Amino acid sequence: MMVAHRLLIGLAGLMGAAGVTLAAAAAHGADASRLATASAMLLFHATAILATTALLARGLLRDGIGVVAAFGFAIGAALFAGDLSLRQYAGHALFPMAAPTGGMVMIAGWLAMTLAALVARK
Repeated sequence: MMVAHRLLIGLAGLMGAAGVTLAAAAAHGADASRLATASAMLLFHATAILATTALLARGLLRDGIGVVAAFGFAIGAALFAGDLSLRQYAGHALFPMAAPTGGMVMIAGWLAMTLAALVARK
């Protein structure tokens, strides 16, 4: 599982960098509310991934389910933020229902996090 944890930490770093970049673009661009929302999702879920990996390392979450939760955060935030960013810059969606799909994946990640805590090994 250590490879998955390192990958997740790396993804969180990339998400954090992208989130800060989008926040700056939103602050300096006209009509860039989509970018601010995309930035928030990336930054919040990058932090959630780091917290999840820390909880996994401490044994407070069930490994498999916790890793699924963290990857759900990464995939969901990427879909959500990617769709909003593409709409802002290119004027079209990533694919139909990409942002709502990303949102549902993030929600599923949070539910998986809950389950990982409830069924953690004692």
